[in-house]
Amino acid sequence: MPKSTTFARIRAEVIRLVALIPEGRFTTYGSIAVHMNCNPRHVAQTLSGLTREEAQDLPWHRVVAAEGRISQSMDPKLAAKQKKLLKAEGMKVNEKGYIMDSDDHFHVVGVRRDIRWDRE
Repeated sequence: MPKSTTFARIRAEVIRLVALIPEGRFTTYGSIAVHMNCNPRHVAQTLSGLTREEAQDLPWHRVVAAEGRISQSMDPKLAAKQKKLLKAEGMKVNEKGYIMDSDDHFHVVGVRRDIRWDRE
């Protein structure tokens, strides 16, 4: 459960944006964070804290680390699952976790928004 009203708002927006990433596309924690005017760690924290039900319904696997790479800090079993899911959507992922031909698959979240998350 979110620890604050601010984080609850950030969490809801991360989930909304991730749900909009089309099949066969990916984006990065940082791209979502820039669009939302927050820290990439907030995005990663939200996705790592999904409930089992949320993880089943949300295409969390379409969000990767900088440079189009599966996060190196992710649990190896979860990283393998992410790689498998990305490949199932037509993306090629090399042995180091980088999405190949990333420009062909990158999803642009949008321009930076001027949001102050700590205000209503």
